[in-house]
Amino acid sequence: MTLLHPDEVDIDEATIHRLIARQLPDRAHLDLSPAGHGTDNRMLRLGDDLVVRLPRKPGTAAHVGKEQAWLPRLAPHLPIAVPEPVALGRAGDGYPFPWSVYRWIDGSELDPDAVEDPVRLGRDLAGFVHALQAVDLMGARREEPLSSYRGGSLRELAGSTFENLAACRDLSGLDLDLAGLEAIWRAAMELDEPRDAHTWMHTDLKPSNLLVREGVLVGVVDFGGLSVGAPTCEHAATWDLPPEARHAYADALGLDRGTRQRARAWALAIALSGVPYYWSTWPEFVQECLRRLRLVLDDADG
Repeated sequence: MTLLHPDEVDIDEATIHRLIARQLPDRAHLDLSPAGHGTDNRMLRLGDDLVVRLPRKPGTAAHVGKEQAWLPRLAPHLPIAVPEPVALGRAGDGYPFPWSVYRWIDGSELDPDAVEDPVRLGRDLAGFVHALQAVDLMGARREEPLSSYRGGSLRELAGSTFENLAACRDLSGLDLDLAGLEAIWRAAMELDEPRDAHTWMHTDLKPSNLLVREGVLVGVVDFGGLSVGAPTCEHAATWDLPPEARHAYADALGLDRGTRQRARAWALAIALSGVPYYWSTWPEFVQECLRRLRLVLDDADG
């Protein structure tokens, strides 16, 4: 397994087998097979009905308890499937973090280049976001572990965004209109800051976290970034989608032009940060970031 972070632990399959055998002995006989990985977690399918999710680094490990506590409380209010915790694993056998077992959701990762009905996709995703934002906070507040930078002020990213633009200029072979991106970012910095009420946020509704079946959105996974905060950043991931889906999403939620422009700037900042960070370790993820940035550049109206 390629290591992506300086503080990442190496998770070999033998260790995972030992964790399951000792902590979930009634499921130790089930087949274990790769089920993908992200920047923060590694996933393995356990039998036909379960998935094991293991944090790659200490910061991600802090998300495990949050998902275990809040997903069962949020799920009844949401229109499509979200991960259902089945078991909570503990550190041991050379693996230092808590880990989770969830019910498997039958579906495939969304391929943004093969969307059959982009308008329906945009509306269905908007329905999920609307439902999530409408859920009562149930006493949750914007504090750890429910406090992500993605629910804060866009202006707080100004320094790191300019640093990432500079870092990208030093990348040999990068074909990207950095001047155009900088212009979009500077224009967003001129907008007034909204004073939106805090809501629940997924914070990372990118295609790999959206599950479809027969072209229809059926599940949302990876709630590691679950937060309480200002909701504009939630819309950023729609710049991973075809324009028809993005526009249908914005129309369904009634997003005004200023909100769309700020969300586009969030999309820019988040994707841009991934380019220099993963340039040498995960080229496929870099291509995902570049795809989003080119769609941002193509969307003149936000």
